[in-house]
Amino acid sequence: MQFHHHGYVSGEPRVLPAAGTGLDRPAELPDEVDVLIVGTGPAGMITAAQLSRYPNVVTRVVERRGGRLEVGQADGIQARSVETFQAFGFANRIVEEAYRITTMSFWKPDPADPKRIVRSSRVPDDPTGISEFPHLIVNQARVQDYFAEYMAHSPSRMKPDFGLEFQSLAIAEGDEYPVAVTLRHTTGPRTGEDRVVRAKYVVGCDGARSAVREAIGRKLVGDQALHAWGVMDVLAVTDFPDIRTKCAIQSHDGGNILLIPREGGSLFRMYVDLGEVSEDDRGAVRKTTIDQIIARANAILRPYALDVKNVAWHSVYEVGHRLTDKFDDVPAGDPRLPRVFITGDACHTHSAKAGQGMNVSMQDGFNLGWKLGHVLDGRGPASLLATYSAERQLIAKNLIDFDKEWSTLMATRPEDLADPAELEEFYVKTFEFPSGFMTCYQPSVLIASPEHQGLATGFPIGKRFKSAPVMRVCDANPVHLGHHAQADGRWRIYVFAPAAPGSATAFAEWLGGAEDSPVVAHTPKDLDADAWFDVKVIYPRPYEEIDLGEVPEIFLPRTGPFSLIDYEKVYAADPADDIFAARGISPDGAVVVVRPDQYVANVLPLTATAELAAFFAPIFTAD
Repeated sequence: MQFHHHGYVSGEPRVLPAAGTGLDRPAELPDEVDVLIVGTGPAGMITAAQLSRYPNVVTRVVERRGGRLEVGQADGIQARSVETFQAFGFANRIVEEAYRITTMSFWKPDPADPKRIVRSSRVPDDPTGISEFPHLIVNQARVQDYFAEYMAHSPSRMKPDFGLEFQSLAIAEGDEYPVAVTLRHTTGPRTGEDRVVRAKYVVGCDGARSAVREAIGRKLVGDQALHAWGVMDVLAVTDFPDIRTKCAIQSHDGGNILLIPREGGSLFRMYVDLGEVSEDDRGAVRKTTIDQIIARANAILRPYALDVKNVAWHSVYEVGHRLTDKFDDVPAGDPRLPRVFITGDACHTHSAKAGQGMNVSMQDGFNLGWKLGHVLDGRGPASLLATYSAERQLIAKNLIDFDKEWSTLMATRPEDLADPAELEEFYVKTFEFPSGFMTCYQPSVLIASPEHQGLATGFPIGKRFKSAPVMRVCDANPVHLGHHAQADGRWRIYVFAPAAPGSATAFAEWLGGAEDSPVVAHTPKDLDADAWFDVKVIYPRPYEEIDLGEVPEIFLPRTGPFSLIDYEKVYAADPADDIFAARGISPDGAVVVVRPDQYVANVLPLTATAELAAFFAPIFTAD
């Protein structure tokens, strides 16, 4: 963490100096805003948190509730999400309070007495070590609290506007603020009153019953699985031995349970199979009582018993898989650019048992947030916003296809499976997908073709930048390279130097001084040299062999009002875990370009200066 480069800081370094809209921020929602976010769920809060780092962009987030969420429905935090939390500065803190999943137990009917269940196997939760971050369980409300804190500490001093419910919108293209949004007060002395706010862009993060989605004419299309589940967060006394382990429990005739231990040491969640639902049920299954859910759980757990002492929350839901055809307001084939976007459950719904809802929704918001900031801050063209729906709709479709298979297996009796071990084999085989690491964006203006992928095979273009250990040269500290990438809207350019000493010098001189260099061409002259591009170098030699006095200036930029040298952009390979070997970096070196949302956008040789310039030109050429 760096915080003295703008002057001595004696207080909390996570509280950044107020700037732009954060100076004298009005407590009342303005009549005109750049971005209006509807909903403070995970998708809305990460979108707002990302935009809070753009203090010149007027962003407000409204919520119909009168205050913060206290009990959230979602609880599973996949490793990809924890990587994202690292960029927002709270990964370590949330790991400390969360329940960590390290293994999963599978329980099935005892062959000797099918009326009883027995443990059939245990499998590691991360069998391949795909991430340095863990799989967590923590209340959705706490995730939103952390994003709220990040927003409040950002230069824009952003806070949600509670007690305002979305009613409708109308778009008048040609106006500076073309989207007129009608909101209704839900709390306080003005309850029931409507007001109109005009926005340049609107982001609907208002859940499966999204009014924003309805307002732009999008529909969730899909099917119901005609299978119901009761879910409960409880404190209980039980003799079931794996009560603090994630479990998939399949009984002979009583249905199935997915058991999820919760944070705090005592709380746990159970998804309890309520069986098939008739087509003419008309929601009657949703009237299933908590006592009936508990009784069903006890029937599945035999010979073990569950004595519930306290119920924190419970609900009944039917599995549904639905998806909108686009995630913005532009009809297919229409050349105009989007003004309204939808994220999360507003555009894709699925079962909760794969732990994907909150995680995929946050990646929707991370994807969209930096693009809105990039455009509204004057860095690039509004056409970039069309890539949001193009990228995220395909990811949601893949998720729903996966979830259909997983939820079907979970609801199938063991004796009806082709292989008794089919459920656990599917869990292990597909682990990378629910962990969030199968996302691969296709070539576009933001994702290059894989022409030079062979130079860095461990950084697949279109997939998230997979961090690795390195040695920081200035202080000989072992660090993770990716952990120094904040959610600050900057692009990352990682220069992996060739083996020969001094062989990266020509590229460095071009990047730091040539007129067609993206750093020179696009960074405003009145900003720090690394304001829009975070350039780092990694040498393949031990740190002791690297003389900072010979490192090119582009890797030692001067920042802040005192033009202090930033020494923390120069790294060396860690002899104990060589990043060059681990990520397949060519002996000739490579340039790896990473987007603000942590996805690899390009891999190039150090000689491809014209290609690098051409890649960034359409991204940083404003309308």
